Amino acid sequence: MTAAPVLHVPDEPLLRADAWRVEVVDQGRDLAAVLRGPDGLVPWLWSRWRSLASVGLSEKDLERIVVDYRREVWLWLAGERTWAHCCSGLIGRINRRLVSSDQPEG
Repeated sequence: MTAAPVLHVPDEPLLRADAWRVEVVDQGRDLAAVLRGPDGLVPWLWSRWRSLASVGLSEKDLERIVVDYRREVWLWLAGERTWAHCCSGLIGRINRRLVSSDQPEG
């Protein structure tokens, strides 16, 4: 069994968060589409957490996890959660996913 990489909470992407907030709140774009987009949170996180690939988690897997977590991301963008709170929760979700995928079936 390969040990899961230790994920850090990267510095808050302040400028990008402002752009994502404008797209979602002001322009009415779907949050999931913004998260998945080429300048979205998923590719931004993947560029920082590529070590996930070494334990079998693909960028597509990360995308599913982030999109499923979009309510908390929305609360961060809306100022109701801190980046540290939002990102730490996401890291916890990723780690639980990695642990559950290590469990033998049956």
